Amino acid sequence: MPEKDQIKKPQTDSPEEPVKVGVYTCYCGGNISDTVQCEAVAQQLKGLSNVMVSRTNMSMCSDAGQAIIEADIREHGLNRIVIGACAPSLHEKTFRKTVERAGLNPYLYQHVGIREQDSWVHHNQDHATEKAVRLMSAGIAKARLLDPLAPIELRAEKQALVIGGGVAGLRAAYDIARRGLKVALIEKEPFLGGRMAQLETVFPTGRPAREELDGLLSRVTTHPNISIYLQTELVEVKGYVGDFQIMLRQRSRGVAEGFAHTKAAIAACPVEVPDEFNFGRTTRKAIYQRYDGCYPSTPAIDWEHCTRCGECLKVSEQGINLEDNYVDVALQVGAIVVATGFRPYEPRHGEFGYGEFAEVVTLPELIRLMALQEEGQPLTVNNRPVRNAVLVHCVGSRQIDGIHEPQDDGLVNEYCSRVCCTATLHVANELRTRFPTLNVFDLYEDIRTYGRGHEEEYRHAGEQMVRFLRFDPEEMPEVVAAPEDDTSPLLVRVTDHLTWEEQLEIPADLVVLAVGMMPNPISDLIELLKVAQGTDRFLLEVHPKLRPVETAVPGVVLAGTAQGPMNIQESCAAAEAAAAKVAGLLGQGLVELEPFKALVNPDRCDGSGECAQVCAYEDAITIETMLVDGHEVRRAVVTPANCAGCGACVAVCPNRAIDIQGWTLDQYEAMVDAIAADIPGRMVEPVLEGAPA
Repeated sequence: MPEKDQIKKPQTDSPEEPVKVGVYTCYCGGNISDTVQCEAVAQQLKGLSNVMVSRTNMSMCSDAGQAIIEADIREHGLNRIVIGACAPSLHEKTFRKTVERAGLNPYLYQHVGIREQDSWVHHNQDHATEKAVRLMSAGIAKARLLDPLAPIELRAEKQALVIGGGVAGLRAAYDIARRGLKVALIEKEPFLGGRMAQLETVFPTGRPAREELDGLLSRVTTHPNISIYLQTELVEVKGYVGDFQIMLRQRSRGVAEGFAHTKAAIAACPVEVPDEFNFGRTTRKAIYQRYDGCYPSTPAIDWEHCTRCGECLKVSEQGINLEDNYVDVALQVGAIVVATGFRPYEPRHGEFGYGEFAEVVTLPELIRLMALQEEGQPLTVNNRPVRNAVLVHCVGSRQIDGIHEPQDDGLVNEYCSRVCCTATLHVANELRTRFPTLNVFDLYEDIRTYGRGHEEEYRHAGEQMVRFLRFDPEEMPEVVAAPEDDTSPLLVRVTDHLTWEEQLEIPADLVVLAVGMMPNPISDLIELLKVAQGTDRFLLEVHPKLRPVETAVPGVVLAGTAQGPMNIQESCAAAEAAAAKVAGLLGQGLVELEPFKALVNPDRCDGSGECAQVCAYEDAITIETMLVDGHEVRRAVVTPANCAGCGACVAVCPNRAIDIQGWTLDQYEAMVDAIAADIPGRMVEPVLEGAPA
């Protein structure tokens, strides 16, 4: 790593001073103590060398528990701390801060996870207690060899990249920018607004969705710290948190800003294609605006469908360019926000009659159909007035393997999309309000109106005489064509579990499928950013409670429905959290990383290159030629910011010339020896191989 990119912190602890270990066994509110005899563990650990204090507490992570540790460090001069508690992912950082407050280097602390590794997986108290003693002994053995490490500090570029121009991306960009940081906002489509622009009203206020969106758009597009790149995709990423070198590829819009003949040019275009804004229920031209009042107002050319016939040029040759060009833009940013949004689940052909009957639509399609319906006129579908509408919940959500047909990747959508129930009830109430003579039937598996005020929509629907019927997920409703002499084109057959499994046939002029959310297909971004997907295909955070918007890649954070199903309020809240995380990372111009990285001993390294060959992280380890005592030699060089501390390099080095700081081979060997050693005063005989734990 170049010297300018790394700042060393002074070491404040002297490794030569005698080792004095403080050991703390947590009851974890009974999670550990119900199985492990914590007092016996603490008593046995007192007999180990270097252990000065061995205590228990009901909850070491509590303020009172932390205060005990701080007091012991000051009173007894402790310089190593070992705590047996829950998983390190939950409270390792908590305890590091505790020992740091007491004046001790935070990396002279060792966490032992005796809840997940012991108490939660055992039933025999004696065996669980002995295992806890051995695990804690291993932690003490490692603690004796801990070094006072220092975090790695990197200079950080005070600019962030936000990927996605929907409501979450816009909110994240604005919140980052108003904290004084630069933002590059990219959107692959020609217009901003995302899915929110397709809605007519928002819950719970009932305000016009695009009016709410316009206010946010105005703040974003006029902010001096925000640069907007439309029709732009991320094509290359190098570097690390604080210093990502990225390459963007921007496609030509085809129409210059300020073009004065928009309506005439659109009218002149002879090409008509399905309008994705209205889910293909209407058509648009190959030169188009997304909707009236969209941002930007400048039209764009749909290069996939434009025939280059030149009819638009006859309107005006100034401001239109029919050459489909690309421009590459290089940027340097400190952090990346992924706000790539969602797509509605698209039912397969024939699912509940979708694609077979024109009267079967999805909920997003119905919202657009109602928006296109003239006020005061009856609702019509397929040129027929709608008298009976049937809404079906959980289409594309809460699917069951073996019952529902899997997606193209072989998986079913087992997750709940969360927002569908309230959205369906919201539309049901709107149908009854706008069209009072319309009969609305709501077929549901479960009603999950989980948020504040959502239950009111359900109650209001009951007051509006929406008829509710409950089906079993293993016995889904069936949509079939009605007999020719029937007054409605469709029949919906359902077994209603609210009326003792009565089998019903509902005449339907309209069937609405409340489809769930699926993540947008972003396999290219996943590959570029090295972020992980969950089993539901949404992007995965490090920890849902402690690090809810961070990915495992430092500097890459999540916002909105790229992470999972959310409504608009939740998407904005997640975007604000992502912005706060970015501001915390970049606001001081420095990024601090954990020191658990590979470290090369140049005296042992002969530059064989095995470490670089097995390393899975780009530019983490390189083999470089350098001068040593006047001789040209080859040595492995680690770039800490790119190193994940996985240890693959350690395993293959033939000279034992590389280690992971904080997890060295010597420390591992000491832990293994401690686990295998006889423990003075142990309560039971060791568990024999093959014997039940």
